[in-house]
Amino acid sequence: MRVLFWGTPEFATAPLRALIGEGFDVVGVVTQTDKPVGRSRSTVQPSPVKQVAVAEGIPVLQPEKPRGDAFVAEIGALAPDVSVVVAYGHILPKAVIDLPRLGTLNIHASLLPALRGAAPIQAAIRDGLAETGVTIMQMVPALDAGPIVHVARTPILEDETSLELSLRLSELGANALIEALALIELGAAQPEAQDDSRATYAGKLTRDAARVSWTGDAYQVSRHIRAYDPKPAAWSAVNGLEVKLFGARVAPRGVSHVPGEVLAVDSAGLLVACGSGAVRIQSLQPSGKKRLSPLEWANGRGIAVGDRFDTDGSPAS
Repeated sequence: MRVLFWGTPEFATAPLRALIGEGFDVVGVVTQTDKPVGRSRSTVQPSPVKQVAVAEGIPVLQPEKPRGDAFVAEIGALAPDVSVVVAYGHILPKAVIDLPRLGTLNIHASLLPALRGAAPIQAAIRDGLAETGVTIMQMVPALDAGPIVHVARTPILEDETSLELSLRLSELGANALIEALALIELGAAQPEAQDDSRATYAGKLTRDAARVSWTGDAYQVSRHIRAYDPKPAAWSAVNGLEVKLFGARVAPRGVSHVPGEVLAVDSAGLLVACGSGAVRIQSLQPSGKKRLSPLEWANGRGIAVGDRFDTDGSPAS
């Protein structure tokens, strides 16, 4: 089976490596253009998917946008049997989706039709779901709405961050993709239409959405911080300074305190009161500074017991 692979971030590298390892003929990789990195933006870095493709000697295509007669002719010349899309980052037009004789498959990091959209991993943690997974679906022009070919499920672990869950779902998606392609090769695939009435959506990550509201209970606040860990990072403000927060754990407290109040700073972390209970923060990054342990920041007179984080953020979900 000749496969044209579409993907950009680290999440997409495990499925690509799985295709290569299982002997599929990956005839090309389509990924986003190289991006400038660093504070000076002077260094250009290829995507993680491009790095894998170059190492494996696979032709790489990097259109500004995946459309137009010339581009369609270019991928048509590769004669793919199927396209596989994993977090590519651009919407594909119908002409591109329909070009391979077996169509285009997509790996989506949720149990569709739940959490269609750009950030299903973060939403699953933030919303307190007990279970998530990956869905292999046939792509259609509508957002994440195509028929389902295969599903793999997994529980969301206690205290799991979005990065940790993303790594697990990437590997789960790689295995599910191979299984789905095997079903297709055997003619045993039975795509099932989604029930659009049950669809929910996980929108793009925004800075405003990542702001912490300490008025939620400790479980809500902990989930909120872990959902945006490490990117774009949940944040709040204290003493007039914006601070990114990482590694939240629930630490229930029997005594009521003012939400956002710093209750303790020690080697165990930063203990902050919520609407009920408290959370313990393992590390933080004040604006303009490197990532620190709470004790390091306290020793530098950045924070102290009795300080209070602002509570003006959007309500924690």
